[in-house]
Amino acid sequence: MQAHPDLETIPPPSPEYGPSERVRPKPGVDAASIDFGPLGYAEAALESWRVFHRLREDGTIPAGIRFQVSLPTPIAVIGAFVAGPQGELERRYEARLLDELAVILGTIPAEDLAVQWDAAVEFAIFEGVFPSWFGSDYPTQLEEVGRRLVRLGGAVPESVDLGYHLCYGDFGHRHFAEPADTGKLAAVAGRILGGLERRVDWIHLPVPRSRTDADYFKPLADLVLPSGTDLHLGLVHATDGRAGALARIEAARSVVGEFGIATECGMGRRPAGQISTLLDLHAELADLLA
Repeated sequence: MQAHPDLETIPPPSPEYGPSERVRPKPGVDAASIDFGPLGYAEAALESWRVFHRLREDGTIPAGIRFQVSLPTPIAVIGAFVAGPQGELERRYEARLLDELAVILGTIPAEDLAVQWDAAVEFAIFEGVFPSWFGSDYPTQLEEVGRRLVRLGGAVPESVDLGYHLCYGDFGHRHFAEPADTGKLAAVAGRILGGLERRVDWIHLPVPRSRTDADYFKPLADLVLPSGTDLHLGLVHATDGRAGALARIEAARSVVGEFGIATECGMGRRPAGQISTLLDLHAELADLLA
């Protein structure tokens, strides 16, 4: 965005979570005329797909494993990096992002592909960390976020696996706000599941390291998961390993009957040397839960 000829970079009005520089249209530029051009997601996905396909062909990756492409929602990008006019630039960005998704869908066979929409800044808006351009109160924001996430999911064909990663941020391995419980996460998940006509294969929610209490998980008791939708809880943390994960698993089990396990926000920000240890921990915990 900083390289876009029609946008200029300005400092934020106040300190914010994560990188703080924002862009806006240059003087005299109509936001409705801005074409974001290639965003890089399709290019990166297809480059990675070629590596994945080669590794699967030679047996390094087992047959039947799908290639996952994770994409940020337009709110994630506009909410964190655009000063205004956010509404119009969100529409422009979403159109371009869906073009990139179409390139991915047109290249990677559907039976080999899984798409995950990553929603984080949405929860920063709910918590008042970032300003909202689509409602000043939580019920309105929830309705608008749900509508957008359903629209994004509807752009993924039924033959492609679909998941959602709901997140409270991981910049510097810290949240933008500590969730009181899973209430807002469950509310968004419910909007997605209730609004989409196609299948949702999984929903992933974070579990803060300190939350070994059942109260954190209680709102999930009212989340109705359709057949075929898996719930994954991000309760594996590198910093407290097996003991911490087991404590969080025990608390979750008091509310949720069945769930998968994961890290809170993937493994991409971890040093490479930690990855094999984290994978071994997942395998050990999965054996214990089997």
